Amino acid sequence: MKLTDMMQYEIVQANPEMIPQIAAIEKETFSDPWSEHSLTTCLPDDRHDFFVAMDAEGHVLGYISFMSVLDEGYINNVAVREDARHAGIGSELVSECVRRGRERKLSFLTLEVRASNDPAIALYEKHGFAEVGRRPGYYEKPREDAILMTLFFEGTEEIG
Repeated sequence: MKLTDMMQYEIVQANPEMIPQIAAIEKETFSDPWSEHSLTTCLPDDRHDFFVAMDAEGHVLGYISFMSVLDEGYINNVAVREDARHAGIGSELVSECVRRGRERKLSFLTLEVRASNDPAIALYEKHGFAEVGRRPGYYEKPREDAILMTLFFEGTEEIG
């Protein structure tokens, strides 16, 4: 069943009970998925934010996690369940992350993305992220470069 653009969901903080659903999306999306244990280490605390898009029945449709250290923000993972893609959920999750970054007065948010992942790159560009570098051979399964993308918040200086 394909979900439609009319689906109802809300963005909420992740909790331990959601980890199995998040891990399932992780396995469906990434060739080298994070384990449930690794995902659990990203649950909200004083350094981590972890949001999910949840439908009315309690199903996780997508998620985003990021970590902040001092005034720097690092996005770990963003993924949307395959049958919920193209409904704006990824964009809403990135928007929430950017909002929280501004709220925390971060200087920037940064992430890595596979060089071949054109839809993700376009999503990040839509939210103001720009390519700032490349990590050759960063990803495995298959080996591929990572593009470093960063969103600098107003009033901060760009690197270089």
